[in-house]
Amino acid sequence: MDPVDQYRAAAMAVLRAWERRPGPESTLRFEAVFDREQDRYLLVVVGWDGRHHVHSTLAHVDVVDGKLWIQHDQTEEGIAPDLVAAGVPRDRIVLAFKSPARRAATGYAVS
Repeated sequence: MDPVDQYRAAAMAVLRAWERRPGPESTLRFEAVFDREQDRYLLVVVGWDGRHHVHSTLAHVDVVDGKLWIQHDQTEEGIAPDLVAAGVPRDRIVLAFKSPARRAATGYAVS
């Protein structure tokens, strides 16, 4: 299998695992949304928090030039370690929400 296809599969598996996180008592649900044509992978939270409707992006990953670019990550621990555990090399993950100068100190790819 092409390595980029493996990275896509890892991103989808990691985001799908998040769908199971809110328990049955929660009024919020996590939804993994995949646009395979544009290589965009999202995790959104949807539901009600009391009287307020919630609809927000928790994580956004794009495939750019053969790497996973984490454009946005509002999870507590971050999804990058989950991607590494799923077999994506650290040098194929870009923390795009950090400035290029800060990326150099993360242990992940700069670009």
